Amino acid sequence: MTTTAAPSAGASAAAPVPAPAPRAPFTGTGALLRFALRRDRLRLPVWLAALVVTTVSTANSTAALYDSPEARASAARTMATPAALAMTGPQHFLDHYTYGAMLSHKMIGFMGVLVGLMSVLIVTRHTRGEEETGRAELVRSTVVGRHAQLAAALSLALLANLALALLLAVSLAGLGIESIGLSGALVYGAAHAATGVVLAGVAAVTAQTSSSTRGASGLALAVIGAAYILRAAGDSGSSDALSWASPIGWAQRSYPFADDRWWPLLLCLAVAAACAATGFLLSSRRDVGAGLRPARLGRATASRALTSPFGLALRLQRGLLAGFCAGLFVMGAMYGSIIGDIEDMLGSVEQIQQALAEIGGATLAESFASMVMVVISVVSMVFVVMAVLRARAEETGGRAEALLTTGISRASWLGGHLAVALLGAVLTQLLAGLGFGLAAAAATGDHAMTGDLIAAALVHVPALWTAAGIALVLLGLLPRATALAWVVPLYAFAVGYLGEILRFPEWAGDLSPLGHVPQLPAAPMEWTPVLVLTLVAAALCVTGIAGFRHRDLETE
Repeated sequence: MTTTAAPSAGASAAAPVPAPAPRAPFTGTGALLRFALRRDRLRLPVWLAALVVTTVSTANSTAALYDSPEARASAARTMATPAALAMTGPQHFLDHYTYGAMLSHKMIGFMGVLVGLMSVLIVTRHTRGEEETGRAELVRSTVVGRHAQLAAALSLALLANLALALLLAVSLAGLGIESIGLSGALVYGAAHAATGVVLAGVAAVTAQTSSSTRGASGLALAVIGAAYILRAAGDSGSSDALSWASPIGWAQRSYPFADDRWWPLLLCLAVAAACAATGFLLSSRRDVGAGLRPARLGRATASRALTSPFGLALRLQRGLLAGFCAGLFVMGAMYGSIIGDIEDMLGSVEQIQQALAEIGGATLAESFASMVMVVISVVSMVFVVMAVLRARAEETGGRAEALLTTGISRASWLGGHLAVALLGAVLTQLLAGLGFGLAAAAATGDHAMTGDLIAAALVHVPALWTAAGIALVLLGLLPRATALAWVVPLYAFAVGYLGEILRFPEWAGDLSPLGHVPQLPAAPMEWTPVLVLTLVAAALCVTGIAGFRHRDLETE
């Protein structure tokens, strides 16, 4: 009979646990990419549809407006001014101003900003946003490599931009418009995709730098703004060296429908690859949830303003508000700088003359200013909707629940975010009108235009408040449908800007809050619609707050 010797006192009773096998840095990228696609299954199609529809409608309206070689030649002569080139693109497009060249000249710079915004939001949402909510730490505790999350976000941005390029190429080539062929459409689509992937790479770097989603997105959006400004400065001057420092400038210099050059897009791909590699390198030098840029130490005690719901909401959204204020001031100034040349730029286009004539106004400049105010107000409306929906982000992130346990009422907490949106509408419109008015007065010598254009901008504020009220009603009563709030600015732009040119029916404009605003300075002031819009906005806000008070909070 044999016996088993008992373990000695110093021996361990349990067998040693083997060390886990090391994980490859990109393990799990495919699974995370599929998960990201599922999460954005509604958001991405909306982005792509909006970008493609905007491009196709612009191409069709260009062909309808400039239906003769003489009209296109006249447009080329009027677009040769520095101010016009700063708002559009390089002068080389004007050498042979076909329909395709007109489309590329006017749209690539503008669309580059929107495509860049889409790409930045994709990357920051699926990287820094996941870390900020704590989901990234849970995911990384499984069999997922360190770089898998960033790789999945960049892959999603790349797929979105490739899909956009393909949709643009197929849509434009299928229109059958003279000079808009398949080869040029492929370059046109590729130019947009190249801009998007560069700015996705930039977002990959900023996501490692900042410790918050707002900070990462803000830094990347600042790069987009700088790229647009460099492009505008280079295209409006005698030397285009500054334009070659901008990825938007590289995309424009592929010259779709003119020269169809592919090699400038290789610069975009090289910079995108360098930025992505830098993002992967920096991500290995920081902890999950932290940023490379150390957070500033706060004050030992909060200021009196920060202890109020409004002060806290303003602190959370001050960067967004400052960015929109600066952007709208510059936007207004750019439009004001060309108002002195409007007679030459648009005087020969019959359809635009008819559209501006329906707006009214003693001069073409006044009618043009009224139409521009719609575009400016739509941009302000985007801020208003974002400011209201920030409350939804605070709710789903669990931060609102923690604040409401301190004794703050739901109405006052939500009212703080609403107040930022309402007051922000006034401030953004005021600065946009000021920039527009100062530049217009300098261009025309008529200093009375400054006050007139500030008033024209401020009269749109009640319509922006109405948009805030609609977003608040969705937040209070249908919180899972808050994305529908974006229909309001999109529809307002479609019927307010394109509707006059494309001859939309009158009732279509009446469905937009901006459709009821007096069209200063082309039309006289009417107080009744302004007061009605204000009352409607107040009723919507009260309804939204009441709905929020009587529903459960939701967290992700």
